[in-house]
Amino acid sequence: MPKINKFICIHGHFYQPPRENPWLETITYQESAYPFHDWNERILAECYASNTCARILDKKGHVAERVNNYSSISFNFGPTLLSWMESKAPDTYQLILDADKISQEKFSGHGSAMAQCHSHMIMPLANSKDKYTQVYWGIRDFEYRFKRLPEGMWLPETAVDLETLEIMADLGIRFTILAPHQADRPHGELDISQPYSVRLGAGKSINVFFYNGALSQSLAFGNLLRDGKCFAEKLMQTNNTEEPQLLSLATDGETYGHHHKFGEMALAFALKYIDNQSGAQLTNYAEYLEKFPSDQEIEIIENTSWSCVHGIERWNSNCGCETGGNSEWNQIWRGPLRRALDWLQGRADSIFMEVSKDLIKDPWKARDSYIDIRISWCDRDTFFAQHCHRNLNESEKAVVLSLLELQSNAMLMYTSCGWFFNDISGIETEQILLYAGKVIQLAEELSGENLEPRFLGLLQLAKSNVPGKGNGSQIYKNVIEKARMDFQV
Repeated sequence: MPKINKFICIHGHFYQPPRENPWLETITYQESAYPFHDWNERILAECYASNTCARILDKKGHVAERVNNYSSISFNFGPTLLSWMESKAPDTYQLILDADKISQEKFSGHGSAMAQCHSHMIMPLANSKDKYTQVYWGIRDFEYRFKRLPEGMWLPETAVDLETLEIMADLGIRFTILAPHQADRPHGELDISQPYSVRLGAGKSINVFFYNGALSQSLAFGNLLRDGKCFAEKLMQTNNTEEPQLLSLATDGETYGHHHKFGEMALAFALKYIDNQSGAQLTNYAEYLEKFPSDQEIEIIENTSWSCVHGIERWNSNCGCETGGNSEWNQIWRGPLRRALDWLQGRADSIFMEVSKDLIKDPWKARDSYIDIRISWCDRDTFFAQHCHRNLNESEKAVVLSLLELQSNAMLMYTSCGWFFNDISGIETEQILLYAGKVIQLAEELSGENLEPRFLGLLQLAKSNVPGKGNGSQIYKNVIEKARMDFQV
């Protein structure tokens, strides 16, 4: 049997921003997702569920087989999405977990699921404490669900900086995936068929795989998924070499079925077709890294991402990146929005430290451990015993939980989708403003300080492009009026 030197890894980044009303902790009706109740339900039907039982047709157009695509690709799911799915779509949720176990059998004991930084914030724009918590929460959430430690971690929008990579390496992450333009290559061309090692501080390093940018772009925005056989044959094209080579593709997982109708079927056919050929072999990143460890070092270009040609300015300024539509619109609103949230987070952190000092031993360590309560991996009494100075009465326990919810919402308000699209009035930005509203409410309950007037003043500088929407202050007032509920009445 000829030796196989061509390996193929297809990665899907499956993610939706958190959509829950933070007062109700459930998703309210979203008209734009019609005929479904909300966007999570719609994309569940079109993509997440359909990829657990993708149809392969015979020559007569009859269903010959149904396959779980997740078991043969590399994938990550956003933790907040999996949390929703665990409750609202338990059958699909379980099939995703099962797929990771099946992939371990296929790929030398290495599961195909990767972890993800928890709340999908742009990591280079986050402060050091948030970076650590986001990585730690992502790992703990993964361990709770998949019953193993993750080997790889997906960076939101592949936005990268060395501090985040160092935290990941310190916490046991072996590799991540980046776009080829994020590699610093002063001494020649980048060989994307091999992993590289990035040297970090204190003698540590982390491995990086660079996906094929042209093929991934064609997969996401072109017509590669119109025919599963053509898709597979395109992937199996190889350079004649005796050295092992990896073809890695990475796109949003919603490519398969949501963005491209029947895309999950084309993927299923392609995966089976490749499996039945002798010229290439499916793998995942962890298996490939074990078989062919990186022997080359590379430096990464910090403050870059896969979806902004200006680095990470899409989440910070009017850089010119947008999603199409009205050419007269601008995204000047992005800068004032971030500055308003940065101010709010600063005040929230001060309140967190001040109110917690007589209650919690190490507030930031307690925040890191709070993920175990959120995923029901730790009971509250155990948590209080580990992190509090003394035995607390019930009202003091309630204060501690409110402090930690303050921090959780302060991180959620940096969810990247709030800046990604064209206008501040979009539902994604409205969602992060809801989290800001929850932060403001909790801060006032904990400290008596009303942060809303100053926050509204800062938001006034974020002007909407939509006639009648005004600015961020008006949009905030409108969404809060609809969503906020006073349970004390």
